[in-house]
Amino acid sequence: MLNTLAETMFRFTDFVMKFAPLGVMAAIAYTVGAKGLGVLRGYASLVVCFYGALVFFIFVVLFAVCVIIRVPFLRLFKAIREPFTIAFTTASSEAALPKAMEVMEKFGCPRDIVGFVLPTGYSFNLDGATLYLSLASIFIAQVYAIPLDIGTQVAMMLTLMLTSKGVAGVPRASLVILAGTVATFNLPMEGVALLLGIDQILDMGRTATNVTGNCVATAVVARWEGVLDDKKMMTFELGEAAEEIRA
Repeated sequence: MLNTLAETMFRFTDFVMKFAPLGVMAAIAYTVGAKGLGVLRGYASLVVCFYGALVFFIFVVLFAVCVIIRVPFLRLFKAIREPFTIAFTTASSEAALPKAMEVMEKFGCPRDIVGFVLPTGYSFNLDGATLYLSLASIFIAQVYAIPLDIGTQVAMMLTLMLTSKGVAGVPRASLVILAGTVATFNLPMEGVALLLGIDQILDMGRTATNVTGNCVATAVVARWEGVLDDKKMMTFELGEAAEEIRA
């Protein structure tokens, strides 16, 4: 009975996904027709602001974390470049999980730490998703000219930090959380549909940031527990070069 129900739900989901492009096209066409081409500048501003926030988070916040735990940030970033690329191109953190676990073990984190922190972080440490949800909510409010005072913005940010926990590591999962949040704060639900047109571009960045944050979190926990292998960490590039030569 459960299998039949699951197949039915998957069939409905398949119908929705097939008609989604038409719905997105209609939503964007209506918005552009009603508000003019200026709304496209809003899309461009959102993309630029979002990726600017991601760059700041990775190269300032995560860099500071690596300095505190005495881990060379550039070495770590170079080590995770492959899972980072997989996450960015597929917009699915689940696709990058096996490679991320393999890389962090080679980087000097014990297997038990990697096996616990990385999968757990995929549900509770979603840095990129939180940044996206915050900016997307403000974008919807600005599109519909709805003023938000500082108190409301702070409450929205705290709500998104909590509701983003447990988001599935698959494309478009954050839109479900966003829909619930905008309804809670009396923002138009139609605004979520406006984001579907550029969500793939945003999803790539937030997924790659999620993976990067979880890899840094793994190194943090390993250092915290005193089990981070500094020798393996400092010789990681040499080991990778040797494997390439043997190959």
